[in-house]
Formats: sequence, C-alpha cells, structure tokens
Amino acid sequence: MTFLPYITNHMQPTKHPKFPLTRMASLPTILTLLLVLSASKVRATTWDEPWADKVIKGASSFVLAKITASDPTKGVYIRVTKTLAGETISGPILVNGFYLLHLCSVSAGEGPEFQFDITDSCYFFLARNEKGQYCIATPTAGYDYIYQGQVGATYRHTYHKAAVPPDLYEKTMTAIFNNYHGLSYDKDYIRQFVTKELSQKPAVLNDEGAPLFFLQHAALECIYHLRLAVDEDLVYPFLNDTANFHSQVSAARALVAFNTPRSKAALVQVIGDSTRRGFVKVMCIWTLAEFHPTDLKSTLQTLQRTASTKDDDFGGNIMDPRVCTHIPTVKAALDELIAKL
Repeated sequence: MTFLPYITNHMQPTKHPKFPLTRMASLPTILTLLLVLSASKVRATTWDEPWADKVIKGASSFVLAKITASDPTKGVYIRVTKTLAGETISGPILVNGFYLLHLCSVSAGEGPEFQFDITDSCYFFLARNEKGQYCIATPTAGYDYIYQGQVGATYRHTYHKAAVPPDLYEKTMTAIFNNYHGLSYDKDYIRQFVTKELSQKPAVLNDEGAPLFFLQHAALECIYHLRLAVDEDLVYPFLNDTANFHSQVSAARALVAFNTPRSKAALVQVIGDSTRRGFVKVMCIWTLAEFHPTDLKSTLQTLQRTASTKDDDFGGNIMDPRVCTHIPTVKAALDELIAKL
C-alpha cells in the first residue's frame, strides 16, 4: 500500500472530493488519522480544526505511546513509551479531554467522541487541563499514527498530512516543539535536512515522487515553524511550482522566515496572479501580514479591488466533523491585512 492516494486525496482543497463515507476504523490504520465518525448524530458534531502550530504550542508534552484501549465517551487509554519533549510522562494514562476544541455544532446533545484504533505506536501532543486530565487538541488533531513504517505526520494541518520516517518525524517535531516552547534544538541537523531536500527539484506528486515530495513538504514546513535561517533561494522553486498546489502552499508559508524585498515581491506577484488558487493566495497574504508591510499598502489596495470573493478552502467530505474549518476568501484576507496597515 502507498500513502499517496490517502495523503493527496485529503490534501486537495476541492469542493467535490471522492471520499468514502464508511467509518475510518474499517480501513487500514493510516486512514483512521482523519477519524470520520460513523454515526450520523456524531457526524453532525463539527469543529474548527486548528493548525499544527497552535496544536504544538498548546501542548505540554510530546510523546510516543501504545494505544491499549479506546472508549468513544470515556477517552483513549495509552501507555507512554517515550517522552520526546516537554514534561515527562510515563506509563499508562487516560486521555479524556481536548485543549483546542471549538465546536461549531452538536447533534442531539452529543459531544465529540474518541475514535481510535488499537496500535503499538502513535505520537501524541498532550496537555493537562485544570482538572488534571490529559488532553489532545481535538478528536482529530494532536496525534499521528505510525503505519507500515511511516508516520502520517501533521506539519501543517490534519487535512494536509505527509508520510515520513519515524526518526525524521521525531527529530523535526521535537525541534518544532522545543522552538515554540523557548527551548533549544539541533539547528545543525535541521538545516542540513532542509538544505538537502530543498536543493533537489520539486518532486512530482505521484507514486514515484511521493517519498521526496513528503520530505520536501516537511522541510518547507520546518522553515515556517522555526523561522529557519537558510538560503532563501531554496524556497522559490517551490513557490513557482505551479503544477503542485502543496508546494506552493508550503513555500508561501516558509517565506515568513525571509522579511526581504525579494520575498515580499514574490508574495505580491502570486496574490496578483489570476492562475493561482485562492488558497495559495491567502497563505501569501497571511505571510505578508507577519511583516506588517506598510510600504505595500497602496499595492495591496490595488489588488483588493479585483480580489476574488469565492471560497477555496480545505474542501473535504461534508460528513467530516472538521467541515467548519474556515479559510477566508482572498478579498476577506486582504481586507483584514489592509485594515491593520
């Protein structure tokens, strides 16, 4: 089995995806990462899924664990085998809460449920609430399974997963966790990894190119999370890879590490390019917002006049509980940025 059909299906922000409506627990373990709940009353319970940076910032521990049991209402029982970062946790614990769950709707008074497969290896980002309960971010965020020797990794969003080796996953996610929590990490290792992968041509998104594509995805997202000081030239081939939506998204995010005239000009060019996806343009606008580009206000106002008001969000199955996760239109994103300048 290849990860590519799974990953790419759920990475495409299309309004008409062809997702199975059967419960994910009936599919191989990697497919359970999306946790599309089976009962109709549960499917009507929906939430706004957080981005990976918020999940990692909100966690107090990053661990590897064995899932020993799961109850939809009581929680998931895990045995921690290794604490990779943050507060040390060991032995068996019950995870029975959520630390970033923002519900949009609840059906028949029923709340979100814990739907987990029993497995020997799953990574968790955990936090403890005021009651002392261990929590994950949402029912679908804050954990990544290992399946067939690869991790279904969440570097960007649970809608956008990548299959990477466990060793790489542990080193990169530990670096990201430590960076967000003001701790040191192995900068040399991360720079070498990023430089090696991004020095190669952008991978083609097919079965043959998938292993490199996933590594390049991870490398670009590392630049974003770590604001990593690497060669800016490494990023532009991916921003300009018009055949690959996901390379463009990751590159637009990665440019946040480079507050330079060149990066700002490249971001503005994409925003004004009528051939680019609205989703990609919004990522460019969000990156520009980090620079507070008052010098570009007039240029952005010009783009604002003709900016699209069409939705181009994560897409996904209408029965997916994450369905209310929102991406603004290009016009709305520009409106918000310009109002702050």
